[in-house]
Amino acid sequence: MLIGRIRKNVRADLESPPELRQFGTGWLSGVAALVTSVGGLFLVLCLRYPSLLTVPPLRSFYLNAWFRLALHFLLIVAFMLSILSLMLRVNKVLGFTAMSAVLLATVIGGLRVESHGELTTGVFLGLDWFVLNVIFTGFLFVPVERLFPHRKGQSLFRNEWREDLFYFLVSSLLIQLMTFLSMAPAIALAAHTSWTTFRGWVASQQVVIQVVEIMFLTDLVQYWVHRAFHRVPFLWGFHSIHHSATSMDWMAAARLHLFENIAIRATTVIPMYLVGFSAAALHAYILLVYIHTSFVHGNINWNLDQVGRFLVTPRYHHWHHGIDKEAVDVNFAIHFPILDHLFGTHHFPPHEWPEGYGINNQSMPRSYWRQLFYPFSRK
Repeated sequence: MLIGRIRKNVRADLESPPELRQFGTGWLSGVAALVTSVGGLFLVLCLRYPSLLTVPPLRSFYLNAWFRLALHFLLIVAFMLSILSLMLRVNKVLGFTAMSAVLLATVIGGLRVESHGELTTGVFLGLDWFVLNVIFTGFLFVPVERLFPHRKGQSLFRNEWREDLFYFLVSSLLIQLMTFLSMAPAIALAAHTSWTTFRGWVASQQVVIQVVEIMFLTDLVQYWVHRAFHRVPFLWGFHSIHHSATSMDWMAAARLHLFENIAIRATTVIPMYLVGFSAAALHAYILLVYIHTSFVHGNINWNLDQVGRFLVTPRYHHWHHGIDKEAVDVNFAIHFPILDHLFGTHHFPPHEWPEGYGINNQSMPRSYWRQLFYPFSRK
């Protein structure tokens, strides 16, 4: 009951009217305090239960003294920002909530927290991966969207931001399960192929060339998978959840049903894995597509029309999400618009943006859990 009331008050303050979010009102310091304190609390939990809450590639960082020192500094900054928000803001909910998170992290152990559990490669949840995801993409895209917005009145905490943030959380926590299911088809196919010489030649190419080749192969596969999710009614039930976002920004990219997320990854991994690209090229592409996906969904008004002739840009992909009549079933390409040209689905009118986003004539539930079961219950 109390937690529900606090959550409701925090949400109301985060979604405050513009006049209550101005510089000097304590809103900015309150938001910064809340983000840093919750991130610090999650990292303390990761230190305490590394075998359960951390991804194996990141576990070596927790053994470094500099990591604990940085975490201690993060909690101090969060505490100071919460005090500043309490001093400036009439509504004290953000400051008190952030301060409570810092105190809870301290009670759990803070800088001196002792780890429990062996650092094995057993079953784990990627809580630290979630923190890294939000910090990396947030610091990368929030300033850009504030400085160069397409929709100038759109707030960071816009409509349905909580649902999209929860999609971030679920996909990060289940990264082990999603990776296993995504790789299984490719590994099974690779076991029945013997292209050793060809794979060796592919891996010997320059990394940049390999990345471009990966982009083209995965885009070709994903174009048709993406188009199938639009054309097959059963599959559209899953993909319509992604299109139900009525606001476009970097967080909207995370709104993918678990089934669709795994299906797209599994089909695009097959050419990447079978052809024999080097590990360095695969890692470079994964980072590139991760940034590019958030970028093309972003609320960014950069004039990239010349680039958009060869590479998918925010305005190009926004047309794919548009509710305009001419925006239906267009721009399926993820990287290269030439695929839409070749297959008759290209739509990129000069200097124009869609009037709005979302889905027409279809009612979509709001919560993550209702959307999870929506494809199986919709009429």
